Amino acid sequence: MANMHTAERVSPRDESDNFVFQRSLLAYHYAAQLVSGDVLEVGTGMGYGIEIIAPAAKRFVTIDKNTPALGALPANSRFWQMAVPPIAMPEEAFDCVVSFQVIEHIKRDREFVSEVHRVLRHGGRFIVSTPNAPRSLTRNPWHVREYRAEELKALLGEVFDSVECLGVAGNEKVMAYYEQNRQSVERIMRYDVLDLQHRLPRWVLQLPYDVMNRLNRRRLLDENNELTRSITMDDYRICPASDECFDLYFVATKK
Repeated sequence: MANMHTAERVSPRDESDNFVFQRSLLAYHYAAQLVSGDVLEVGTGMGYGIEIIAPAAKRFVTIDKNTPALGALPANSRFWQMAVPPIAMPEEAFDCVVSFQVIEHIKRDREFVSEVHRVLRHGGRFIVSTPNAPRSLTRNPWHVREYRAEELKALLGEVFDSVECLGVAGNEKVMAYYEQNRQSVERIMRYDVLDLQHRLPRWVLQLPYDVMNRLNRRRLLDENNELTRSITMDDYRICPASDECFDLYFVATKK
C-alpha cells in the first residue's frame, strides 16, 4: 500500500493507469493544436501535460491546489499553487484556458466557468474535459458530480457564445479493456447489497473507493498485461460527443 497513489491522478509511471493515461495524453495533444498565445491550465495534476502544451504557447501558466513534484519547467512556463474558484488572475489575461478532469471536482462549477470566461480575452477558447456520466461504472465519491453532454453544454452556454461538443472514444482494443473492467467492477459491487455507494456521504467513501479502484486496476494489469500495456493514444479518437464517449471534450469560445 505504501506505493499506492490516488487513482484520481494518473501516472505515466504506473502501468495499471495506462488505459486512462493514454486518453489523457490525447486530450493534451489535441489541445496543443488549438492553443496559442498566453495559455492557462487549471489542474496541473502530475504535470505530464506541460511538455505538450507549453511549446504551443507564448506563455504558459499552470495552476493546481496541490504542488506536484515538477522538474525544470520550460522557459515560457510557470506553476502557481492555487485553489479555484475564484481564479486569482486579471481579467482578459489569457488567449486559451485548458482544464482536464477538474470541473467534476468543483462544487461551485458555475462560478468556475464564469471565472474562466472572465480571464479569457475576446476570441479566447476554453478547452475542458470531464468524465462522461453514461460511461461511469459506479459512483465516484471524489467527484461532486458527473455530466451528461447536454448538461455540460448548458452550463458552458450560460456564459460562452459558442460550445463545440466533442468527446473521447476508443477502438476495439480499448473496448475490450473496458469490458474486462466492467465485469470486474460488477463483481466487486455485488457485495454492496445495501447500495452504500449511493447512501453514504462522499467523504466516507473516498478512501475505500480509492483503494479498491487502485487494486482493481493492478489486478486487471496482472490478468490482462499485454492488453493493458498495448493501449496507446492512437487507440483513442476525438469525435462528436455521445453516450459512447469515455470523456466529454468541449471547446467553448468567448466572442
